Amino acid sequence: MNMQHCETRPHTRIDVAGTGFTVLDRIFEDGILGDESLGGSCGNVLVSLAMLQRCVAPVLALGDDQVGERLVNEFAQAGAITDYINRRTNLRSPMLNQILDTLLGEHDFNSICHETNSEHPGYETIDQLELKTAAPAIAQCRIFYADRISDSVLEAMKKARHSGAIVYFEPSAIEENDLFDRALELTSILKYSSDRLGDRLSTSRFDCIHIVTHGAAGLEVRDRQWTRWCASTRAELVKDTCGSGDMVSVGLIDWLLTHHQSSSELSGSELVDGVVAGQRLAAKNCAYAGARGLFKEHGAEFARQILA
Repeated sequence: MNMQHCETRPHTRIDVAGTGFTVLDRIFEDGILGDESLGGSCGNVLVSLAMLQRCVAPVLALGDDQVGERLVNEFAQAGAITDYINRRTNLRSPMLNQILDTLLGEHDFNSICHETNSEHPGYETIDQLELKTAAPAIAQCRIFYADRISDSVLEAMKKARHSGAIVYFEPSAIEENDLFDRALELTSILKYSSDRLGDRLSTSRFDCIHIVTHGAAGLEVRDRQWTRWCASTRAELVKDTCGSGDMVSVGLIDWLLTHHQSSSELSGSELVDGVVAGQRLAAKNCAYAGARGLFKEHGAEFARQILA
């Protein structure tokens, strides 16, 4: 059943539009397939915000297959607008295995199908047609989220930023330096792992707020004038740390939607309350298997109480 919170009329103000890594996660707990659900950083962030009653518009390219249908249905059931998810007939929807050791609280990922020993389909970025279709949503959104970059995604970031949106960029790797640098010029908030991208981005000249994660230790928030260390919130039980970074983003974006209207008002010091709310959500989520285990076990209202 479609549970959309917001209509797709031209005057509708969309809270969050976003594009990036969205897959079907196959979660193997201690060697046994325990769950299959929408995953990937972009997928986790957008569907969680939709469950929190935010008006969310994913802009994605998926296959016209059963996996694609399942992912679209999960977005729809969470309340997201699904009009801008294109189902390509010549594409297979992406899948990923999460291998979870619940005793150690550790996880790993691979893309090999356990049944056939073949490679799972990978992520495909949006193209110009999908960008054109989604242009109204991108121009109307308050926050634009991306975790991958391509020519089309760069154009989407540009359209969102020029319309006054906060551009939230959460890259996991740098593949094309020129394209990446152009994306940073449009970015309002840049969130990244110190282990993965710290060497490349620690001296970034671009005028955006940096949120630099340092694993279990915590994270730092900084802009050109100011730096603040935010120690991680203690997790009472650690079953699975997957999705912790996504939950920080969910908490911060949810906070921004309540407290900020445009990118021009942003400074690092103002974001700390939102970051800490996200850290609380991440710590609680560690007690459950899967990137959104807390949402699945207790629902969005429980998550809302933690954020508050």
